[in-house]
Amino acid sequence: MNKTISAFLLCLLLVALAACSAQGSGTEHADGEAEKEITEGEQEPRIISTTVAITEIMDELELDLVGVPTSYKELPPRYDGVLEVGNVKTPDLEMIRALNPTEVLSVSTLEYDLRPVFEEVGIEAKFVELDSLQEMLHSITGLGEAYEREAQAAEIVTRLEGKVADIQEQTAQNEPPTVLILLGIPGSYLVATEHSYIGDLVKLSGGINVVTGESVEYVASNTEYLQQSNPDVILRAAHGMPEEVVEMFDQEFKQNDIWKHFDAVKNGRVYDLEEELFGTTANLAAAEALDELIEMLYPSQR
Repeated sequence: MNKTISAFLLCLLLVALAACSAQGSGTEHADGEAEKEITEGEQEPRIISTTVAITEIMDELELDLVGVPTSYKELPPRYDGVLEVGNVKTPDLEMIRALNPTEVLSVSTLEYDLRPVFEEVGIEAKFVELDSLQEMLHSITGLGEAYEREAQAAEIVTRLEGKVADIQEQTAQNEPPTVLILLGIPGSYLVATEHSYIGDLVKLSGGINVVTGESVEYVASNTEYLQQSNPDVILRAAHGMPEEVVEMFDQEFKQNDIWKHFDAVKNGRVYDLEEELFGTTANLAAAEALDELIEMLYPSQR
């Protein structure tokens, strides 16, 4: 793949994933002191969540919502009958305005694209940091403080921090495997760095990402460079249409002769990640995702 095509594909894919890491200075996020301003002196909150991950967090915090995202994924029963406000990347702005929300919650990975869209129609949105597990825990603490759900937030944080500690103790004596993470959408794929959510989970599990020295979450694929890194494990994550993406990956690995030279392919250590567990942002399935990763990275522990 020449450099011009690679760069073009990277731009297209980053738009499709809405994972742009560029964020303006002075941004207000939904954690810490920022959340405290949400409810002080205001009416009972009318909260809209525009992503599944945030919706699940709000459920665990025992908070009602007046709007939820439209998704093929099953939302918590607490929100049965709650109005849907559209796709995470293209929310229904008129529906959101009609619900007269006090807060609209989205994720920071979409802020670059969505903040100007919301501002244009007079909607003030808060963007929750879910780029990594630690950032999610920090955001949960902030949301708990903002909505007087400190006890519920503390329970979530304690549970997930305990899981991470158990995983790190479990893998401390193992030789760390090298890992290549591919993130696919219908038609093409990117390589995930340690700054991506899945990259963060791999790092917490003791794995070493073969892509280093990057400041963004995803970079364009260069199979010759990746083959030289010769990872022990290849993880393939599907985004958007999982079955179609897995089929795309299968065709790529069969038709592109270079893949057969990877040790991970020779040794049968190529794994497809379930999208429900391994999303593009941190979510409450992190504990289960870490358990799955341990089986992939350290097969001798099965």
